[in-house]
Amino acid sequence: MLFQVLEKGRSGRDSLEQVQQRHNPRDNAWIQEMTFGVLRQLPLLQSWLRTLLTSPLKGDKKIIEHLLLLGLYQQAFSRVAGHAAVSETVNAAASLGAPRLKGLVNAVLRNFSRQALAEQPVRDPIIQSGLPKWLYQAIDAAYGDSSQQVIEQTNQPAPLWLRINTRQVSKAAFTDRLDEAGITYTSPGSHPEAIILNKRQDVTALPGFEQGWFAVQDGAAQLAAHYLDAQPGERVLDCCAAPGGKTGHIVERTPDLASCVALDSDASRIKRTTENMQRLQHSQAVSLACADAALPADWWDGEPFDRILLDAPCSATGVIRRHPDIRWLRKASDIEQLMTIQAKLLDALWPLLRPGGTLLYATCSVLPRENQHQIRAFLDTHTDASLEPVSSGESRAQPGRQILPGEQQMDGFYYARLVKSANNQ
Repeated sequence: MLFQVLEKGRSGRDSLEQVQQRHNPRDNAWIQEMTFGVLRQLPLLQSWLRTLLTSPLKGDKKIIEHLLLLGLYQQAFSRVAGHAAVSETVNAAASLGAPRLKGLVNAVLRNFSRQALAEQPVRDPIIQSGLPKWLYQAIDAAYGDSSQQVIEQTNQPAPLWLRINTRQVSKAAFTDRLDEAGITYTSPGSHPEAIILNKRQDVTALPGFEQGWFAVQDGAAQLAAHYLDAQPGERVLDCCAAPGGKTGHIVERTPDLASCVALDSDASRIKRTTENMQRLQHSQAVSLACADAALPADWWDGEPFDRILLDAPCSATGVIRRHPDIRWLRKASDIEQLMTIQAKLLDALWPLLRPGGTLLYATCSVLPRENQHQIRAFLDTHTDASLEPVSSGESRAQPGRQILPGEQQMDGFYYARLVKSANNQ
């Protein structure tokens, strides 16, 4: 999995699913803990490895470098006994087709212990951060004195939030079933449909999964349906909707909409959204389409929407604690491209909104260029758009709400609510 993410640029989630299918389910949590741990500590592990290797491993030997990173992580950060971490890592070299490198693996890991590298202080703040240099600098520039707290929270494992599907079960009935099963949780007062499990576990084994009693959705993402505030009889558009968490929440809160159209340009993600809507029993309430939201001529029927949710493609820097591979898959050059896509989507969707209608812009980013700067630029170029605050302290100069990772146990998210002039024709 580490090789696929770091060398091939594959999604950590996709790689993890593929790897876990080959193993006993009871080992899957361990596989995730080890691989995600390496991704979180990668700069530190690489700095140790540079000290221990006389030359980098290349070509078909490259995967052994990733194996060494895993061995170092187990020695420094896991509860695995040191001798076991060494012996199992050495044995794995043969399994990966490099039996001649078993001696090298053994020497590197034993030297790591002998030199006590894990006990030596790390003075480089970028290595300490566990982030690539460009992202460390971007967060530092955006948040100044608060940047260290943002970075620390970014490196913490994310809690497991559930959104209760109140169209299928009451919160009291669902939590009663959890109590019976001995599953502990907390109930955040700020999110009436949510609970947070005290321990991560296989959600498919929880009571009511097959019946659609709940969806896995972070608390920050659960705010989208509340901020959109769709009303009965309205026509709603959810753009970039997959895998459908926010779509489901919208129709749960307002089941008597005139219509709810959900778009995504990725066919495989639309398939997953369809499966989620079926499990949650929302198939009849949502019209799904595989289409590019930026090209309305290909899919729009010409009837304006009362509410539009634009969950825009973004750097996903606010959900790195949940998807640690993002820090290594995302590049500094991606941000400018993403900003162009975000602006294009805003411009394309605004004419589809009826006069007096609401567009909610959302990202899971902590970078101001994708958030406040994007909305300021839109307001400057669209005289028929005005800001309707979702939180206190908003202004045209500082529009929207920036949620930082760890805030009320939530992921990093950004929301800005725009209203179209009722006089617009």
